[in-house]
Amino acid sequence: MPDQLFTDLYRHTENLTWAPTDQVRRRGRQRTRRARVAAGLAGVVAVAVIATGAVALAGGPDAAPPFPPATDSPTPTPSTGPSRAADPTPSNSGSPTGRTPSNPATADGGPATSNVDIPPAAMLQLADLPSGFTAADEAPDGDWTLASTTVYCRNQSPSLAVRQVADRDRVFDSPTDSVIQRVTRHSGDGAASSMDRVRDLVGDCVPYRPGDSLSILADGLGGDESLLVGSLIEGEPSRWLFVRRGDLVAQLRMDEATTPAEARGYARKVADRLCAGTDAC
Repeated sequence: MPDQLFTDLYRHTENLTWAPTDQVRRRGRQRTRRARVAAGLAGVVAVAVIATGAVALAGGPDAAPPFPPATDSPTPTPSTGPSRAADPTPSNSGSPTGRTPSNPATADGGPATSNVDIPPAAMLQLADLPSGFTAADEAPDGDWTLASTTVYCRNQSPSLAVRQVADRDRVFDSPTDSVIQRVTRHSGDGAASSMDRVRDLVGDCVPYRPGDSLSILADGLGGDESLLVGSLIEGEPSRWLFVRRGDLVAQLRMDEATTPAEARGYARKVADRLCAGTDAC
């Protein structure tokens, strides 16, 4: 009985047509030649890649320079002396509402003072106010200054920031009222000029509407100079107190019913506090 393997092989190949012997040999020789040509081309390509890389390394900008000839001169020793540290940037201490411009020079010109920071001690304190007030740490909301009223004047009003180099704000609140203070420092005679401009702003204002007004209600209340300014805009009264001590000017937004007598008491306290930030006292 024939082996099963040969039986299956005979069944699958009995109908195949076999190529002649010389044709089979010719195809074998062709495959051998193709393999040899492919191997030769691969060798040529490898040699070309290696040669190109060698040229690039020899002539490229990253090629290592030759070592310099040895000399007898000693190698300089790096200096071990202390290096100068960068100058610290001055910062305002105390209330976060105090700030100093990075460049103290202003459009009005004039040199900046040697120490432009306004210390918190130069500001009005809670003990200076009637009972019921509390100190707020945040900056005041909105435009509460006297300059904000100039939009109701027909004429162009002068700027009060004459050679201003620093400012600091303080806010006090009560259940029925608030007191807002801003102290500004001015270089040269900028503080005195700023007070003159307050007078000009008030005296030269030409209101758009009949019945609106700006006026100086009191003068000479304390410090080197002081003014109580009143306004009536659209039937609403407002009060501002200005006090100068040396190169510092304090502006306070007061209760709308503040009288000159009441303003005098505030002006003296403000002037005394300003002495903590100026050499003029």
